[in-house]
Amino acid sequence: MKMSDRARQLVRTRTPFVHATVVRAQQPTSAHAGDEAILLQDGTIEGFVGGQCAQNSVRKAALGALQSHESVLLRVLPDGDLQFPEAPGAAVVVNPCLSGGALEIFLEPQIPAPLVRICGATPIADALAEMCELVGFGVQRRAAEADSSDSLADTTAMVIASHGGPEAEMIRAALDAGLGYIGLVASRIRGASILDELGLTDAERARVRTPVGLPIGAKTSAEIAVSIVAQVIQAIRRDGLAVTPRTVNVAIEALDPVCGMTVTVGPDTPHLTIDDVDHWFCSSGCRASFANTGS
Repeated sequence: MKMSDRARQLVRTRTPFVHATVVRAQQPTSAHAGDEAILLQDGTIEGFVGGQCAQNSVRKAALGALQSHESVLLRVLPDGDLQFPEAPGAAVVVNPCLSGGALEIFLEPQIPAPLVRICGATPIADALAEMCELVGFGVQRRAAEADSSDSLADTTAMVIASHGGPEAEMIRAALDAGLGYIGLVASRIRGASILDELGLTDAERARVRTPVGLPIGAKTSAEIAVSIVAQVIQAIRRDGLAVTPRTVNVAIEALDPVCGMTVTVGPDTPHLTIDDVDHWFCSSGCRASFANTGS
């Protein structure tokens, strides 16, 4: 599969990843400018951006980029003095295993857009879906039926625009799932009645926005949709509403007992088990050295 096709597949499934591209390679290195790879949260590398030692440095930096949501220009240098173009703002690592060359690799994290679940089949729900897509949000349309809290794990915000149905049950599921933004399209009186029916705590009640949307005097379905989207943006940008992607197993780190390099453990990381103790290595060379000496 082409790297671009794989990237589109990950975007469709809302899977976070980092796109790594070699932008400069100073020989001797096994990578070349233009080589690229995709790195996943579990440490998996698909593609090629250098040998095992370089991959360990790239993997570690990529996981950091996923956490910070910021791109990184990674400079992987060997031991000793090496002339290399200055790159302001780049992250620099010295790789003791590198074969003498140097690499510059651009790491670009791809984080899923906020996912808004819209419940209902009403004109407001239709307008809201269009407006969410316009600003780049992911949209999931649902009928007016209650969901389990587990099914909401990837959701940033939920808006109930059904004008009836199991609204109370949908609110309860969203609260149990820990959603930071829950909106109910209803009048102030009807919305308060539904919340009273649920017997919410003060903290839970404060998490449900009804009437939903910023108070801009909206009247039409499109205007109400604008007010809701604006409120979701405000919750994310100003109030710190978390955009949580689908949970995956995150890679762990270990210390190479031979060279002392920090290794991000992935499916292809060299490994030995001696006396029921796991040891991880930056390369097969370090693993062989450890196996021969036993220490």
